[in-house]
Amino acid sequence: METRVCRLHGQDDLRIETDVVEAPSEGQVLLAMASGGICGSDMHYLSQGGIGTIRVREPIILGHEASGRVLAVGPGVDGLAEGDGVAVNPSRPCGTCPYCLEGLTMHCLNMRFNGSAIRLPHEQGLFRTRIVVSASQCVKVPPEADLGAVACAEPLAVCLHAARIAGDLSGKRVLITGAGPIGVLCSAIAAKEGAFEIVVTDLQDEALAVASRMGATRCINVMQDAEAMTVFAADKGHFDVVFECSAAEPAIRSAIAALRPRGTLVQVGVAGDTPLPLNAVVAKELRVLGTFRFDAEFAEAVEAIVTGRIDVRPMITQNFPLEQALEAFRTATDRSKSVKVHLTLSE
Repeated sequence: METRVCRLHGQDDLRIETDVVEAPSEGQVLLAMASGGICGSDMHYLSQGGIGTIRVREPIILGHEASGRVLAVGPGVDGLAEGDGVAVNPSRPCGTCPYCLEGLTMHCLNMRFNGSAIRLPHEQGLFRTRIVVSASQCVKVPPEADLGAVACAEPLAVCLHAARIAGDLSGKRVLITGAGPIGVLCSAIAAKEGAFEIVVTDLQDEALAVASRMGATRCINVMQDAEAMTVFAADKGHFDVVFECSAAEPAIRSAIAALRPRGTLVQVGVAGDTPLPLNAVVAKELRVLGTFRFDAEFAEAVEAIVTGRIDVRPMITQNFPLEQALEAFRTATDRSKSVKVHLTLSE
């Protein structure tokens, strides 16, 4: 059986090609892919040929945020049948390394993750019309589920894990720096968890408008109103929790200034080495916590989407057919026009 794939051959060399997909074997399912979200890592692979020290060393099919529908099931598969809609979990920990045995599967020493160039051979991704995956990667959704929304389960899982790292948000004052997909999802989670105040900052009005629709109580364009954050730094700070989603040094400094003593900074955004105002961290006894990927939160994210507990649809700003993937990536890099861009993968 043939499948169309979105394959990166190197920096700025993205091609739509035809490949062959085999029938599912033991414990596998064949999926007709439905929708896939373009992530910042996908954009880095295209524009820079890698992310930091991770380089694309061979052709790789991109994509790790996706949903699909079961076309066929292999032997030994229970709980899935032809026609079922599913969210596809791209994370495949080994289950046997020391971290997996401790329950820290996101730190698996042998992690396989769809669309990642960390390993060689690269782990091929989900931007294709058909794929065979392990049945264990599939979370079944109700027949009426919006598969476009379901494709947002992976980034929502990242944010649910970040919220778990942060702790109880009920009644808290929360700052979110960066209104990309992760930032607006963090605002939705903070709202559902009963945060008292949710302030979101960004440089783009379009992104902030989405954040407002997804739970922010106040949005600040720090490019247009650079002084707006100064009030939050008075009297040693204002916010209990910050989700830092931009990885931009000015935003990190502003966030630390705005945190009250013994507040918590959850660093969600990823970048290279970044200077940190350690004096303020020490003087205010701040907790600085990293957060990485997810585990059980993936199934929780699917449940939140299909039940409507968290409405992810406002952040999906554009949809493009697979054949227009290059245009979709160009749109995704223009943050004045987009938050989350999806590829329609169904034929």
